[in-house]
Amino acid sequence: MDWLPTLWFVVIALLWCGYLFLEGFDLGVGMLIGLGRSTEKRKRLLLNTIGPVWDGNEVWLLTAGGATFAAFPHWYASLFSALYIPLTIVLVALIFRAVAIEYRGKAITVATRKAWDLALGLGSLVAAFGVGAMLALTTLGLPLNENGDRIGGAFAWLNWHAILGGVAVVAFCWIHALAFLRLKTDGAVRHEAGKLVGRWLPVAILPLVAWALLVLLDNDSGIAWAVMGLAVIALAASMISGRAGREGVSFIALGVTLLAGVAAIFTAAYPVVLPSTIDPAFDLTVANASSTAYTLKLMSIVAAFGVPMVLAYQAWSYWVFRKRLREEHIPDTHRVVSIIK
Repeated sequence: MDWLPTLWFVVIALLWCGYLFLEGFDLGVGMLIGLGRSTEKRKRLLLNTIGPVWDGNEVWLLTAGGATFAAFPHWYASLFSALYIPLTIVLVALIFRAVAIEYRGKAITVATRKAWDLALGLGSLVAAFGVGAMLALTTLGLPLNENGDRIGGAFAWLNWHAILGGVAVVAFCWIHALAFLRLKTDGAVRHEAGKLVGRWLPVAILPLVAWALLVLLDNDSGIAWAVMGLAVIALAASMISGRAGREGVSFIALGVTLLAGVAAIFTAAYPVVLPSTIDPAFDLTVANASSTAYTLKLMSIVAAFGVPMVLAYQAWSYWVFRKRLREEHIPDTHRVVSIIK
């Protein structure tokens, strides 16, 4: 079944699209809470917008990594060993972020709460930057030899490609979070988020466009250019609908912009899953990096049942918690005294 490696390349690309779309806005909200200037009530409002869904969104990251490990072990081994340091930093950032979300509400002093806010903001920022850097290096290349091993020191990965990818994902998460808050909240937060999206959307999307163009210009793919054209159309639709006050359409169109842009990048890179900047002969492809046909077949059977269940559950969660939130919905801060002795 020669088509199975290609199928799983598409599945992994879709998993990364799903992660960037769903986790993107809650990483952005985390940055707004921890690194922005807001009142305590507004921070709690922002946290409540992502409270029911943020942990479910991270499932996409785990699934993308697990699918890469199982379907393309050579891709996984080369990428994760080359990026051992930055990915460890990303893991620590995600841990701090998760703990901060759970513990900031339990802080007794203002200083402690501010410390958890900072952990949330920096954790979200570092995680977004690290994921963007990794994906950019996956599509633009690493210094790999004929064995798939990284050449150079521990920081050979730190180049302008990685920085561009990191900035692209951070900027998108920020603008995506504002578009989400415009859709999810009401009152002053909704109004301010709408103003910022209208002003900064074209600028925030530029690093992602630059990343996509670099990959497309390096690979001759008419399909990828067509998909990139769809991303441009979706971006225009997001801007126009946002100015018309159609926040739902604008949010979805912005998501389509991301999905089409990332799809264009992966389409242009195919069949290479990890390029070598030393010699194209050392590139890892869907053919030489994949697992056996039996493994891919078994994975496909499991995914055929598992993926629809995950999608259905997440869709249900978003439907249940679809109502807009206002600052008036957030009670004043108060201490809870235990009566248990």
